[in-house]
Amino acid sequence: MGGDTTLLILGASGDLTSRLLLPALGQLLTREPERRVRLLGAGIDDWTDERWAKAVRAAFRSADAEPAFDSVAETTYRTADITKASDLTELVAQATGRLALYFAVPPAIAAAACEALADVELPEGTILALEKPFGSDLAGAQALNRTVRRLVPENQVFRVDHFLGRSTTLNLLGARFANRVFEPVWSSHHVESVVIRFDEELGLEGRARYYDKAGALVDMIQSHLLQVLAFVAMEPPATLTEVDLRDATGAALRATHVWDDNAVHSSRRARYAAGTIGERELPAYVDEPGVDPSHETETLAEATFEVRTARWAGVPFTLRSGKALREATHEILIRFRPVHHLPDGFTGDEPGSVLRFMLGPDRMSLELNVNGGEDPFELSRTRLHAKLGEGALLAYGEVLSSILDGDAALAVRGDAAEECWRILTPILDAWQRGDVPLDEYPAGSEGPADWVPLG
Repeated sequence: MGGDTTLLILGASGDLTSRLLLPALGQLLTREPERRVRLLGAGIDDWTDERWAKAVRAAFRSADAEPAFDSVAETTYRTADITKASDLTELVAQATGRLALYFAVPPAIAAAACEALADVELPEGTILALEKPFGSDLAGAQALNRTVRRLVPENQVFRVDHFLGRSTTLNLLGARFANRVFEPVWSSHHVESVVIRFDEELGLEGRARYYDKAGALVDMIQSHLLQVLAFVAMEPPATLTEVDLRDATGAALRATHVWDDNAVHSSRRARYAAGTIGERELPAYVDEPGVDPSHETETLAEATFEVRTARWAGVPFTLRSGKALREATHEILIRFRPVHHLPDGFTGDEPGSVLRFMLGPDRMSLELNVNGGEDPFELSRTRLHAKLGEGALLAYGEVLSSILDGDAALAVRGDAAEECWRILTPILDAWQRGDVPLDEYPAGSEGPADWVPLG
């Protein structure tokens, strides 16, 4: 979709806008100066146009994109309650060209704003961009989807998952589908297990207001990592267009269930105690400002799933994410089965090959068994490395580019958002009942000492 676009950011005075959206917009406009974007900001804070323009310029400068400020030099800001239809009507009336509404606000406020939009006449082609999480449970996601469907068609709804930036997703799909060495063995016949993990060194970092109500399972696994699972497990789509790609990932999620239908045995949770990461001393999670210990919020979550299709039945997909761990590990690990038969005469171990995709910066490695040391019959392990395309834009730059282009291929579709909640509901219920213990690990460790490493 071409032509002028008005990008109306709701929650413009907030942290998400200044830290992520505006720097990414500046970078995008620097690389693609032909884009014609009118920028409007709205928020509950009583800002002037001058203060808003200063914030936009500073954010652009942080991305080395200050010259792009001239493209939006007449940007304006309006103080508004975006949960009121009257305020939204006034904001929408200022738009020219195609309108893209970006909800840079907490999920509950975004949901209330969508309800209010039902009484607002939206221009044809209006795009709605919503941040995760999409609802707070399955019923909430279904209700939000019903509301949004009354406003615009599904292909004009961008449920933003910056984790699915175009470069990272296409790197994975390119390696899988464009190489005969991988494509024919991408199934349970050859793959033993899949691990998708996002371990962080960072602690809470002042996010208690959101994180203490979400926890690692909802913050990362429910949204980001289940979407990655869908791209690993999906059937080959006919094209990479919005309909085919989202049909394929949606089908993979519909086939995904908790391993052995046993949420107690197939999930683990823990939270960090006081510890040291590098030279930083972290307090226990329960002692972090804003944390309510009675919530029993986990900072490390791990769960195993099965994708019940002919391709993947019997293969465990383990998803893990946590905070305050020894080192940052962001990867997809695909472990292949050992060979059926090794000729007599070879010595040494012969474990299955391991394919790793490291995320941000994107890299790929393949672990193989080879011989050729002092004893030519003894097998040893070697690793082949490859750098993958990093892309020219920040993750949110890729998000904004897709929104401005009207290309929803890598946005989360409504049915997929609901499926992610459906998949996790048995685990959430088991944890709520206390059936799964809340373990503890020192900040700076690899997790609880008695947890089996994923490797």
